[in-house]
Amino acid sequence: QVQLVESGGGLVQAGGSLRLSCSASGRISSYVMGWFRQAPGKEREFVAAISRSGGNTYYADSVKGRFTISRENPKNTVYLQLNILKPGDTAVYSCAATNRPTSWTMTSSYDYWGQGTQVTVSS
Repeated sequence: QVQLVESGGGLVQAGGSLRLSCSASGRISSYVMGWFRQAPGKEREFVAAISRSGGNTYYADSVKGRFTISRENPKNTVYLQLNILKPGDTAVYSCAATNRPTSWTMTSSYDYWGQGTQVTVSS
């Protein structure tokens, strides 16, 4: 079991960048890690995921080429680099962990969730 805590959110102008971090209380090396986001009035949506070793990544089409997911297993930390931010990226961003990844993009595949960090992009 792991507890996840996100940090790094904030207010940024369109075109700017942020780096989100997700720190875990336990070892994450056995977990596929994902980032999801939820905008006001919308359902939570998949953003990015990374394999246990970090060798494979997967992105939502809406963020491909702008966001980068990475992980440092020795530090039990996962990152999400957000570049070329748009107002449509405004949401609460949460990280999640699963050791039974039936689908990397489905929220139901993930067992552990952080509380999220707010990202607000102004135009």
